[in-house]
Amino acid sequence: MHVAFLMDRPETIEPEYETTSALMYECNRRGHTVLFLEPHDIYVRSQAIVARMKDVTIDPGRFSGMSVSNYWQAVIGQLRKEGLVFETLTDLDVLFLRKDPPLSYSAIELLSPVAEKVFMINDPTGMVLGNSKLYTLNFPDLIPETHISRDPVRLRKIIDTFGGDMVIKPLGRFGGEGIIKVSTKDPENLNSLIHYYVGAHRPYAEREQIMVQEYIREVKEQGDVRILLLNGEIIGAMSRKPPDGSFRTNIKVGGVANAHDITPQEKGVCERIRPRLVQDGLHFVGLDLIGGRLIEVNCVSPGGIPRINRLSNKRLESDVIDFAERHAAAGRRGKPEMHREAVPQ
Repeated sequence: MHVAFLMDRPETIEPEYETTSALMYECNRRGHTVLFLEPHDIYVRSQAIVARMKDVTIDPGRFSGMSVSNYWQAVIGQLRKEGLVFETLTDLDVLFLRKDPPLSYSAIELLSPVAEKVFMINDPTGMVLGNSKLYTLNFPDLIPETHISRDPVRLRKIIDTFGGDMVIKPLGRFGGEGIIKVSTKDPENLNSLIHYYVGAHRPYAEREQIMVQEYIREVKEQGDVRILLLNGEIIGAMSRKPPDGSFRTNIKVGGVANAHDITPQEKGVCERIRPRLVQDGLHFVGLDLIGGRLIEVNCVSPGGIPRINRLSNKRLESDVIDFAERHAAAGRRGKPEMHREAVPQ
């Protein structure tokens, strides 16, 4: 099987903690051909969607017994070699879209015409919908009280009326970046923060919309829960507690991961949103929940596999690649043999 990963540069990744490296390692372990590309590598040649790729497959003789860390260094070594592989994307068996946010809309536009001809995790159109924090509005009864506006006066009135702590979230960021807790207890700073976040110095149409959401107090003691879903079914979970002096639980800002048993309430949330995820082609996603309420749907490059594996003694990457193999096998029926060009274009 030929599996390509559209992703960030491997040099920027910590392989022991990254889901992408775990998935690539499992593909190589099974003897699949593993290919690497970035969004700018996709182009069109004679009406066909083509990509410049690097073959980062590690020879079985070298790979045997290799740790993930050593494997990743070998992958980086492969990338440094000269020579590109030029593939027509429809010749691939599976394409993993694992580039961290923000989403590359130019790449999505190029991928959409072939989305039904090569199995992609996740579907490009579904990712356009699901990558936004607004996707949770499809499930209004499952989320905390939520408001979105670019009007500082309206936002201040919302916070005053609510009367308790709220959370400000910029819509276009990830990994907990820019999320702050606010309240009416500090009115002078509150006005400044709201004006800063929306860019109130700009004309109204050019300002940034921000989300103002109810602050769920359970996050301080219980943290949040990351649940990984595969085709809408739960495959693993972990809780994440914030570091001292913070309410943000994201691992990138110091959150600490712990083993977690799914509660009936959390299972109910997953069951409720499963049909929509499947409908939108969001095969592999990470849900963030606090106090049983849905906070975010992560579909662009959902993470958590290595940590959940360590905490729960699992190999979730095996489940994901099993799923990819099943769909690739179905899609390959009647497909021509893999065609590869090694001539620079």
